[in-house]
Amino acid sequence: MNTSPKIALVTGAGSGVGRASALALLEDGWSVVLAGRRAEPLQALADAAAARGATAPGQTALAVPTDVTDPDSVQALFDAIEKRFGRLDVLFNNAGVNAPAVPIDELPLDKWFSVLNTNVSGMFLCARAAFGLMRRQSPQGGRIINNGSISAYTPRPFTAPYTMSKHAVAGLTKALALDGRAWNIVASQIDIGNALTELSQRMTRGVLQANGTTAPEPMMDASHVANAVRHVAALPLEANILNMTIMASAMPFAGRG
Repeated sequence: MNTSPKIALVTGAGSGVGRASALALLEDGWSVVLAGRRAEPLQALADAAAARGATAPGQTALAVPTDVTDPDSVQALFDAIEKRFGRLDVLFNNAGVNAPAVPIDELPLDKWFSVLNTNVSGMFLCARAAFGLMRRQSPQGGRIINNGSISAYTPRPFTAPYTMSKHAVAGLTKALALDGRAWNIVASQIDIGNALTELSQRMTRGVLQANGTTAPEPMMDASHVANAVRHVAALPLEANILNMTIMASAMPFAGRG
C-alpha cells in the first residue's frame, strides 16, 4: 500500500487565497508545490509551513517560481513536478489578476492583455499541462480545481475584462470535466466572493455599486476558501463538486444590480 503523501500544485501561492489554501493542504498531509511569480514569498511560505509543523516526514513544500503566462515557464514547472514526484493529484489553478475599474473605453490595453494572459491563457496552460501529466501517470487521473469568481455569473460595474475572463474559466471547467472522463480526470470550480486578502482590503473602505453609490462590503476570512479547497481536494475521483460558490454571507450578489 502506497502511503506517500498525495501531490498538489497551487498557483498564485505566495499570497491571499493561494497561500491560505497551500497551508491548509499541507496541514492535511499533502505535499504541495508552491508556484508564483515571486520567489521570496513562496520560500517564506515553505519555511513557515515547516516552522508550524505543517509538514510531516515524507511531506514537501516545494517552491517553484513560475510565470503562468509564459508557456516555457509553465512547462518547466510541470517538468519539475514530474521529475520530483512522478505525478500530480490536484491542481488548484488559482493565479489571477484584476484591472482598474474604469469605463471600458478608458481601460489601457496593456491592462486588458494582462488580465487575458493571466486569468485565461495562464489558467489554460496550467490545466493543459496538468491534464497531460494526469493522463500519463499511474494510477491515472487527478483533479483540477479552477478559481472562478462570482463574476463568472454577475459583473461588478466597470469590470468587463475580469468578468469576461471568469466567464471563460467557467467554460474551461465544464470542458475539462467532460473531456477528462476517459482518463479519470475531474474538474471543479470554486467561485469566491469577498474573501479578505491584501488585494481585497480596499473593499472594506468602499466599492462602487450598481446603483452608482460607493459602499463598504462584508468580507469573509480567506481561511474559509481554503477549507473549501481542501474539501474538494479530498474527494475521491468518483465524486465531484462541479461548481461551488463560497462568499461573505451578506455581500451584494443575489440581489446585485
